Formats: sequence, structure tokens, C-alpha cells
Amino acid sequence: MGIPISQMVAVTSYVTKQKATGRKRYPLVLMLEPLFRCNLSCAGCGKIQYPSDILKRHLTPEQCFRAAEECGAPMVSIPGGEPLLHPQIADIVEGLVSLRKYVYLCTNALVLREKLDIFRPDKYFTINVHLDGQRQFHDRSVCREGTYDKAVEGIREALARGFRVTTNTTLFNDADPSSVRAFFNEMTDLGIEGLTLSPGYSYEKAPDQEHFLARTETIRIFSSVLTNGNRRWKFNQSPLFLQYLMGARDFDCTPWGMPAYNLFGWQKPCYLLQDGYFETFAELLEKTEWSHYGRESGNPRCADCMVHSGYEASAVNDTFSSLRGFRDTLLAYLK
Repeated sequence: MGIPISQMVAVTSYVTKQKATGRKRYPLVLMLEPLFRCNLSCAGCGKIQYPSDILKRHLTPEQCFRAAEECGAPMVSIPGGEPLLHPQIADIVEGLVSLRKYVYLCTNALVLREKLDIFRPDKYFTINVHLDGQRQFHDRSVCREGTYDKAVEGIREALARGFRVTTNTTLFNDADPSSVRAFFNEMTDLGIEGLTLSPGYSYEKAPDQEHFLARTETIRIFSSVLTNGNRRWKFNQSPLFLQYLMGARDFDCTPWGMPAYNLFGWQKPCYLLQDGYFETFAELLEKTEWSHYGRESGNPRCADCMVHSGYEASAVNDTFSSLRGFRDTLLAYLK
């Protein structure tokens, strides 16, 4: 298990309260994008394809805090762009931690070693390093040699200073399952807290459109990676979501479970698709025509999506929706 007990208790308490009130749509993780600017130009990324004037902008700490309080989710993921390029990122993290949010700072770690001094270790704060596998696969994925070694240096330093550290891996259709498994072993040997992984989503603006996964490919690759895995691997994710990626379970998409807030407001309908924006989180929930999204809707943009931002909250919801879901989750953790 790669999730601390205190965090599991907080999430369990939160979800239980939502269920007790009969709330059908509730957020689990706020996807907070304080900027789109990045120090990499990954071929599979659709988040940095903005004009230069947009890339120069960023959210203020106050805007970030308001979004977190308005949303109410117990966890906040800070992707980008590269959030370590934000001039007030330490203030943002500190403020969110003071709100008792479990914060995951998602970084490519190119400047992590230089930035560690501005943060302090805390049970509410995790550094989530983006690594798409072993050196040759990761460097190819991010279109720059040397990034894997730089990221590993940052991980070692962060761990030495007492920070919580996880890795975040996105797999595409050219992934080598044996190499991914070897990568998990390497990260486990480094001493990270947990692994997270997800299939790549076909961003419309991404330069590389050839390597995104169809649904059948996702199931094939993730089954090869996860079947009979090393018992030492610890995943910072719902075990039911991992089973879903292997084709052992089926869930409906719950895009409101990981809502996205960025420079333009609350993104409709989710972190991956841009069909407009709302000023408030309440408007996002109330005015989005949710039946138009997810695989069951027939929307062609959703047909092959199995990404964590649409389905991990579905898996967590399943855990607390029935005795069977709770039992299956418990048994998966005990394996």
C-alpha cells in the first residue's frame, strides 16, 4: 500500500460524508493548474500549446486557495505546465497544506534540486515526479535526453531531505511492459512512497497523435505490466482502478470527481477536454450536460479514454457504494 493511513482515513471520512448526505456528484481531487508554462515540449502533451501571452500568465495563490475551498476536495493535484516555474509555488503549497489538503505537486523534476529549499517536508505534501519509464523511454517521451537522470537526482535529494515522493507514469502504445516492470523495481529500490500510472490521452493539440492508446491496447499493455507484479510495488492509487486498466472491471466515467481549475476558470467537462469554462464550481456541476461525456455517452472523444482523471474517482466511489466494493478493495490492499 503506497498511501499513508492518515490520508486514507481522511479520504474515507470525506467520501462517507458525501454518501451520507446523498450527494451523487462530488469531487475527490482538485486538478489545479496554476500555469501552463513548461521547460519541456513533450510530443504527447496538449497543455502547452498556447500563445506566449497565455504561457506568461499564472494564477495567484489567493485564486488557488479559493478554488480549493470552493471545490472542497480533500486532495489537490498541481500539474501544469511545470508548477516549479511558478514564482509563488511555495506559497501555494504552504497555503493549501494549511487548509489541510493533501497536496501532490506534479513535476518533471528538472529544477527540483534547486527548488527544494523553498519547501518543507509535511505529511500533507507529496512531490509527484513525472517519469514515463526507464531512461530511454522517458527521455524519448519528453523529447530531451538527460531528463531521466536529472529527475532521479531530484528524487534522491528529496527523499534524503524527508519529503514524500511518488512517481507518475503515462504509458503509450509503444510501451515495453518488461521495461515498465523493471522501472517499477528501480523506483521501488530508490525508496519512493508509491507509483502512479495512467494511459495517455489523445490531446487534440498534441504534436504526436500516433502513440495514444485505444481501449483494447490499454487493457493489453496494463495487463502485461501488472499481472503477477512484484509484491514490493506500492501504488498510490485505488486498486480497483488498476483492475479497471487491466480490463477486470468496468466503470462509468465520473469527470466531476477530478475537476480542473486553471487560468480560464473551471474547465468543462474535465481535465482532458475543453468545451468551455465556468466561473464557479457550482456552475460546473449544475450546468454541464454530463450525459454527453464518458464512454457510455457515445461521444467519440471519450471512446478510448481510461485515464485516471475520469475513472479513478469512479473506482473510489465503487469502494464505498457496496459491501462488495469495500471487500474487493480491502482484499486488493492485503495481497
